[in-house]
Amino acid sequence: MGYVPLWAGALITIADTFTFLFLDKYGLRKLELFFALLITTMAVTFGYEYIVVKPAQLEVLRGFFVPSCYNCGWPELEQAVGIIGAVVMPHNFYLHSALVNSREIDRSQPSKVREANMYFFIESAIALLVSLVINVFVVSVFGAGFYGKNVTQVIENCTARGDIPQQFVDAATHFNPDDVDLYTGGIFLGCEFGIACLYIWAVGILAAGQSSTMTGTYSGQFVMEGFINIKWKRWQRVLVTRAIAILPTLLVTVFRGIQDLTGMNDFLNVLMSIQLPFAIIPLLTFTSSKSIMNEFSNSTFTLIVANILSIVVVATNLFLASVVVQARLPKFWAVYLGIALLVLAYMCFVGYLTFFGIRTVWASRRWQALSPADSSFSNGNSRDSVLELAVTPPSSPHRNRVTSRGSKDSDASHIQKVDL
Repeated sequence: MGYVPLWAGALITIADTFTFLFLDKYGLRKLELFFALLITTMAVTFGYEYIVVKPAQLEVLRGFFVPSCYNCGWPELEQAVGIIGAVVMPHNFYLHSALVNSREIDRSQPSKVREANMYFFIESAIALLVSLVINVFVVSVFGAGFYGKNVTQVIENCTARGDIPQQFVDAATHFNPDDVDLYTGGIFLGCEFGIACLYIWAVGILAAGQSSTMTGTYSGQFVMEGFINIKWKRWQRVLVTRAIAILPTLLVTVFRGIQDLTGMNDFLNVLMSIQLPFAIIPLLTFTSSKSIMNEFSNSTFTLIVANILSIVVVATNLFLASVVVQARLPKFWAVYLGIALLVLAYMCFVGYLTFFGIRTVWASRRWQALSPADSSFSNGNSRDSVLELAVTPPSSPHRNRVTSRGSKDSDASHIQKVDL
């Protein structure tokens, strides 16, 4: 005994998430400071592991600028792809967009918006830099201390130390070097570098999990308010979003075990990878549309680079999803047929989003070129006209009802229109 059962830990997570998210009652900055505390905890704990393991510093620096992997095969490629799938999360696009909107900015003054954009850029750059450093710590620790070890060596190290609890030693007997998860990874650190590393790893994982849980729940609240237009009280929103997320976890903790619980990470990474295009394609569409962003829309160079990076990230994430699905699903023709139909429907929908996005951006830029006089900082009529151009087929007779100056004739009911 002497440890908290899995199901109790899941219930504790519900309680502490409720408590922490209610910090925004005292102001959003208080909640952001708590997020900063969690991130600092991760940086300190994982940084400690990095110092103890002492990976080759020159090789780590070299990996920043010359990506390579000597004697690597398919498993190593899958792990590299998995890192991207775990880091690039779609709900963060909604969260950061909503947090930006929460700032009090005079959006009628372009100079004020430029100033805010500069500070948002600095804030995002710092956050991404800290995230990069934390990920380097974790990957380097396991790359230097774990790669090439086998189960016999791990058990011998656990037994030789004498300070490793017996339940961890027993778990080490089922150690699979090709399938390390959060739980067995912590045991490995304890066996190799002492019990302190195991507990410090646990603190870091707790901070990471709490941060991820809170950002996911907070994003869900913004989605419910912004997309579904559900205006609930704070405790009701938190209760519903946490219940949806925590019930599957509780079922796994009660009826399965820790291996299945840690294995849920693969499933969650795949799920987020599949959802990524639904966030990134509309985001690029909106930020590149001159009818919405006007002078703050993405430049042509930014648009090209962003699209290339988006294609690479989305393709990488879909590759991760296919690898995990092939490894975990039964090899049966009916299963593959069902997956093929789902993939076809998925690709059709992603293709539709891409087509509509390209058409909307093209129409907005074409409209601005035709009527520069209407391109004021907040011109709602111009925006509506651009969207009409985007969704009305070129051959439609109603397309001519929109003039080059943005005016519409009296028979406006025939014009197809989309409101954002």
